[in-house]
Amino acid sequence: MRWISGSALFIAGMMAGMFFMQPNAASEPKTTGLRLNHFGLYVKDLDESTAFYTQKMGFRKAFTFNDAAGKPVVYLYINRDTFLEMTPADADHPAGFSHAGIWADDVRATVSSLKEAGVKVEDVHVGSTKAPLANLLDPNGVRLELLSFPPESLQGKAMAARK
Repeated sequence: MRWISGSALFIAGMMAGMFFMQPNAASEPKTTGLRLNHFGLYVKDLDESTAFYTQKMGFRKAFTFNDAAGKPVVYLYINRDTFLEMTPADADHPAGFSHAGIWADDVRATVSSLKEAGVKVEDVHVGSTKAPLANLLDPNGVRLELLSFPPESLQGKAMAARK
C-alpha cells in the first residue's frame, strides 16, 4: 500500500514540475535568424593566398567577381554555406581581417530592428553579388555586413550548387 501512495506522490510531483516548468520554457528568447556566412580577409597576394587555402587547407573555389572599385574578390567554400572572402590589400586596407558577413533571414527587418534599438546601420542596398546588404560597426570598430541571399545572388547560387 505504501508503494501506491509513494508512486502517486511521485507522479503528482512530476506533473506539477511539468506544469510549472512549461511557462519558463516558453519564455526563452526566440532565435534571431542571424548566423555567420563568411569572413573577409585583405591579402598581400591574392594568387598565393588562393593557392594556400585551396591546396593546403582544402577549401574549394566558390566564385569570383570584381567589386564596385574593380578589385577582384575570391570566395572559397569552408562548407556549404560558410565562405572565406579574400580581396587584395592596399594602402587603405592592410593585410588582415576585413569584416564578418552575417546572414540574416530577413535583412530588411533586421536592419529596421537595429535602427529602432539605436544602432547606426546603413540602409539596405544590393551589392556586387546581387545580395541585399547593410553594414554597421560594432563597439570595437569591427565591420559587420548583414546580408540575405536570394536565389539570383552569387552566394545563393553557390550554396544551391553545393548540396
